[in-house]
Formats: sequence, C-alpha cells, structure tokens
Amino acid sequence: MKKLNYKLIGRKVIDSEIIALKKLKLSFGSSFSKAVETIAKCKGKVVLAGIGKSGLISRKISATLSSVGTSSFYIHPSEAAHGDLGQITKKDILLIFSYSGETTELKNIINYANRFSIFLIGVAAKKNSLLLNASNIKIILPRVKESGIGEMVPTSSTTMQLAFGDALAITLMNKKRFGATKFKQLHPAGSLGKMLTTVRDIMITKNKIPFINENASMKKAIDVMNQKKLGCLVVLNGKKNVSGFLSDGDLRRKSKKNILSLKLKNIMSKKPILISPDILASKAIGIMNRKKITSLIVSSGKKAKPIGILHIHSILNAGME
Repeated sequence: MKKLNYKLIGRKVIDSEIIALKKLKLSFGSSFSKAVETIAKCKGKVVLAGIGKSGLISRKISATLSSVGTSSFYIHPSEAAHGDLGQITKKDILLIFSYSGETTELKNIINYANRFSIFLIGVAAKKNSLLLNASNIKIILPRVKESGIGEMVPTSSTTMQLAFGDALAITLMNKKRFGATKFKQLHPAGSLGKMLTTVRDIMITKNKIPFINENASMKKAIDVMNQKKLGCLVVLNGKKNVSGFLSDGDLRRKSKKNILSLKLKNIMSKKPILISPDILASKAIGIMNRKKITSLIVSSGKKAKPIGILHIHSILNAGME
C-alpha cells in the first residue's frame, strides 16, 4: 500500500481554498455595496440563518457582526418553523447563507420573510436558486471546487462564506466608524479589553487624590501623604493648577534635619509628567516604566487642571502589567 503524503494532502486543501478566496475577491460587485448600505440603515437586528456547515458559518458571522456594532443573532431554520419565527420583526433584516441556495429546510423561513415583507439578503452560488429568487438583494458567490475525495466535504465553499462574512462585518465597521472606544465597550473582558483600557477607566479620582497647596508646610504634606496612603502628593498653586509633585521617594532622597521647617514648594519636583485621561493605559504604563515612577498626574486641557492620578495600585487592581 502506497504511503500517504500527509503534508501534500494538507497543502492541496489550502491551495483549493486559496483559489476559492481569489474567486470571491473578484466577485464583489454592486450587490455587496447595497447590502452594506441596507444593513447600516437597519433599525432592528440582522438575523442570520443557514443549515449544516452554512449554519455554523452563519453563527460565527452573526457573532462577528454583533462584536463590531451591528446587532445580530442566529436563528436555526428548522427551529424557526416551530415558533422561533416570532423573533423576527419587520425592522429586522434576514441574511441567509446557503451555498446551493436550494436547501429544503430554508423554505419556511424564506416564505415567512416574503409573506411579511421582511427584507431578505441571500448569499448563494446558484443564480436561479430558491433562496436568491426570493431575495431582495442577491449575493452570488462563485462556484468553487471542494477539497478531498469526491469533493463531498464543504471546505472551499465554507471558507469562502466565512471570508465573505468577515468582509461584510469589517466594511460595516468602517461605514459606522466603529472605533476603539466603542469596541472596548463591547469587549470589557479578556486581553482585548485590557489592551483598550484607557487611563480614565482606572485612574483615581475626586477626594481620593492627594491634593495639597504648594505653600503648605512639610509637616502638613507628610500628614496628607500618610492619610491618602498613595505615597505621593499632587501639588497645586493658587489657581489650583498643578505646580509640582512629591513622592515618598523624593522625601527619602531630599531628607534633611530641618525638612519640617521648609515649605512644600522648596522640596517638590517642579515639572511633573501630566497625561491625558484618554490615552491607553498601556501607553501610560510604558511612561512609568521608562521614568521608573509609580504615579502619573492626569489632567485635562492646557492649564494643567488635575482630574485624577494613575497609580501603580490601580494598574495592578485592573489586572494590567
């Protein structure tokens, strides 16, 4: 028996899928643009449907759409025929994937959409199929060769459907100007959420900030530092703008026998680093690492008005490094 070349078989699968993706790339036309414009104006949800492997792809596309600002859910066509059709309203758009476009299980949901004037976008490879004939927008996918023995297993076609869904989601993301701020709101947990965390999200604010006037005595300064328990002071001038900063490290380095007889402005660091509340926390951490400091003053505007302090404790509490 001839020994199989596993690497060659695997590469042939990838080759066939690359060919499919190249065909898909050339197939984009006005119907894709119409689909984007229509979905962007949708007042309801984008309801995805599909059977078998196309159903699995539809679930993924629905999840991707929701994650980038286009509210969506998946409905199983068979379950839909047993009451779940009630989830679809006239404000929604139905987006159905079926490579053949002729899957029997799709008939009930297609008929429902047509009967109640629910906008239908069909994505299939057969031009005159049941699905595309019933669709308001017809997305015709290219015919592709499946991988494997007898071309029986959906491979190239499902890869193509998945890529089409990604293209649709990212195009809508651009259309809606869905940026990092909105993305963070939908991805508060995990590594993505941490990557998009801003200084504003984790800074210390209000009465927890160790504010003190620059003319205060060092005895008063030490009392405030001990009270606030952050190991630092944000020093303000008469206009309540930042004029300096004092850390417990500064105290140790500048310690003198007569230190308590001095005013704070004679001891403080006079040019502290100020950061915006809207920069990424990871960027602020980089500044702290380079400067070998544990706190940064957060200010808004050009007049050095302090609104918060970013401290190593708040960074650690947020699970960031």
